[in-house]
Amino acid sequence: MLAAFTFNTAENLPVGLLELISESVQVSLSAVGLLVTGYGVTVAVASVPLAHFVRAKPRRHVLTGLLAALVVSSLAAALATSYGLLLVSRLLTALAQALFWAVMGPVAVGLFAPEVRGRVVGALSVAGSLALVLGVPAGTWLGRRSGWQVPVAGLALLGLVSLVTIAVLLPTSRPEEEPAAYGTSPDARRFATVLVAGTLSATGAFTGYTYVVKFLGDVSGFSPNVVSALFVAFGIACLAGVSITGALLDRFPQSMLTAAVSTQAVGMLGLYSAGTDPVAAVVCLALMGGALGPVFMTTQNAMLHCAPGRTDIALAANSGAYNAGIAAGAALGGLVLSLAGVRHTFLAGGLLTAGACVVLFSGRLPRCGPRSAR
Repeated sequence: MLAAFTFNTAENLPVGLLELISESVQVSLSAVGLLVTGYGVTVAVASVPLAHFVRAKPRRHVLTGLLAALVVSSLAAALATSYGLLLVSRLLTALAQALFWAVMGPVAVGLFAPEVRGRVVGALSVAGSLALVLGVPAGTWLGRRSGWQVPVAGLALLGLVSLVTIAVLLPTSRPEEEPAAYGTSPDARRFATVLVAGTLSATGAFTGYTYVVKFLGDVSGFSPNVVSALFVAFGIACLAGVSITGALLDRFPQSMLTAAVSTQAVGMLGLYSAGTDPVAAVVCLALMGGALGPVFMTTQNAMLHCAPGRTDIALAANSGAYNAGIAAGAALGGLVLSLAGVRHTFLAGGLLTAGACVVLFSGRLPRCGPRSAR
């Protein structure tokens, strides 16, 4: 959980430090924004190849190596004196994260009985969501008071704690012999359904969410201070969503995925149709926030059950596809913004998410999960 929190904080921390980094390394804000965009693209492209490359390596060795890369890259980023060095450091962190999400899931859930593995996935997702609610705001606050290098270096310390803990305590075994190395209910068609639905959902979410600040100001009429408060509320809704979903995931694995995607669609289409009303905008924003985290969490959980082969490869495919959806959504939203205005970014995103619902409903396959969940 600490490693998941640290990686997610590392991915998103530059968002809160854009101006500080821009002034320090003397580049434009858009160039600093590439530290986030390039990160996501790297994760999308590298996840499956890296997972395949280390498929025969003991997971304890792989995880300690990934956390070592996080420590080194965070320190290098904090000490970087040029934009080029900072970008290289970020891409190294991204490569480590691309493999971390593929390896971490099977290792963590493999330590527990199948009937409670959904709660384990939920715990890991709560830790990841805390990065947005706690990690990024705290890092931004610290960076504004002591320089952006300090919170970035702090990530190295957190990574080191995780590295030592895993290196000392995690058992060493061959990957194919671990309890969660293969899906509990292998199903290639279900795997494809979840992968497509998750990608559509991610694309839809970030078609609108990338431009939510402009939407809340221009369409809903909120002041900048209120928008900042709404971002905190959005993060709290995301945390609440993954907490509730995690508690129910073992009992209703397939239903929770459908519920999360449907809630996201309702929230986004609601923002488009009723976002001019401040109260309706807050309600719909909370629905979207409450669904955003659970969508990825429930697709990851589905991969642990439905993977037609090794679960680490399936999780890598899911993480890569999700990050590709994020990048595609941001690009599509920018296109819609220029052609039709910010309000229509949520229409386009909501329709894409509704398409994900159609994919899930049209699957018409038996519930995917352990027998105790049926």
